[in-house]
Amino acid sequence: MTPRDSQRAKVYAAEDFVRTLFDRASERGNPVVEFFGTQLTLPPEGRFGSVSAVQRYVDDVLSLPAVRGRWPGGPPLTVRARRGLSAAHYERTDAGAVIAVPERRSNWALRELVVLHEIAHHLCDAQPPHGPQFVATFCDLAEAVMGPEVAHVLRVVYVKEGVR
Repeated sequence: MTPRDSQRAKVYAAEDFVRTLFDRASERGNPVVEFFGTQLTLPPEGRFGSVSAVQRYVDDVLSLPAVRGRWPGGPPLTVRARRGLSAAHYERTDAGAVIAVPERRSNWALRELVVLHEIAHHLCDAQPPHGPQFVATFCDLAEAVMGPEVAHVLRVVYVKEGVR
């Protein structure tokens, strides 16, 4: 029996807040944001125009020495198109591990933070899917790939939303 994914909504709310923070910084053309009384400089967030671009990014992330060192020996991860426009998801099948992303450009799904969330599912097979182990994995992955500022923002916003 799979444990209930009780903090899924809180995880999604926290990550939505973080994506909005990145969106507003991008819209202003200024990576410096006021974050709970502190100024932080956010790194640029990658955006993708195709499924093949997401696949190249996934391959690059999984081949980074920091990622290979922290999560060695993971199985390959394939990216495929999905019909919906508003969601990305991770699945393990008999054929292997897959991230499904919308075929057409979507501001929500074809972006680095969303793809890293799905890669974190690949690296953390713990149950429930959005439990404490997943949250720690995503924060560690974001730090390894995007930098410590992103991991800090994620951790603070997760706490604010009541995520463990």
